[in-house]
Amino acid sequence: MQWIARKLMKWFLRFEPQKPQYYCDFDRVKQEIRPCDVVLVEGHNIIARVIQQITLSPWAHAALYLGRAEEISNPEMRQKILALPWVEPQTQILIEGYMGQGTILNPLEYYRTYNIRLCRPRGLLRSDAKQVITAALEHWGAKYDIVQILDLARFLLPWSFIPKRWRSSLFSYKPGVQTKTVCSTMIAESFSRVKFPILPLIQIDVAGVVELYQRNPKLYTPKDFDASPYFEILKFPYIRTMEMQHYRDLPWNKKGLLANDVGVFNPYDQDHEEDRTQQASTPMD
Repeated sequence: MQWIARKLMKWFLRFEPQKPQYYCDFDRVKQEIRPCDVVLVEGHNIIARVIQQITLSPWAHAALYLGRAEEISNPEMRQKILALPWVEPQTQILIEGYMGQGTILNPLEYYRTYNIRLCRPRGLLRSDAKQVITAALEHWGAKYDIVQILDLARFLLPWSFIPKRWRSSLFSYKPGVQTKTVCSTMIAESFSRVKFPILPLIQIDVAGVVELYQRNPKLYTPKDFDASPYFEILKFPYIRTMEMQHYRDLPWNKKGLLANDVGVFNPYDQDHEEDRTQQASTPMD
């Protein structure tokens, strides 16, 4: 079974090469990102495609930005991070749950070639931000919970198609310290440390009293941070219209060609180019 699991994980993590897509100005992301920003990633492997299909969202992965290594407030954790061979004092650090590796630290630079988006917790206090980062670092080294991903898939799929014995165990209570997690759950649990809302359940009784309930952290997916009204969505387009007088000044292709996933083409010109050539060469009466 372990051999099968390793083969399956290797297949899930197989990288799918893609042509560069300049949706995001990564250098601006590096300048504007703040501690506790959630980084949403589109992903370039098979498991990313699976998660996108399950959640009906382009966002397949989420990571939490901790800040520069030298800025980590917890002295013990700061020393551990600075002791890593790839870390310099100015290295911008992410924490993320990654299949095959568990909850790990990565440099923000790792996602330079990816399509990413920032979700910023609106109004998060600086003191609470430190607690969120501390809570996230407590997950550092935890294993990746593949079973939770399968359970989440079974939960999100139509129940009528799934035998009762196969249904999700996401709501089952398991006492003891959680030693496994996934990217979105780790981030949701970290924000719950300071009662920061993501997508809480809101109920209003007959007297008009409002009450919030925290959502099960295991139910969160990357798209929920994008959908949350409590997170500000920050986009950094590669070409900004604000740098120009008008959006019509964008450097559009002069020939008016259309692009698809395969290449660049202009179906109208292809269909009628020969007719236009013949008309131009025909003398007028």
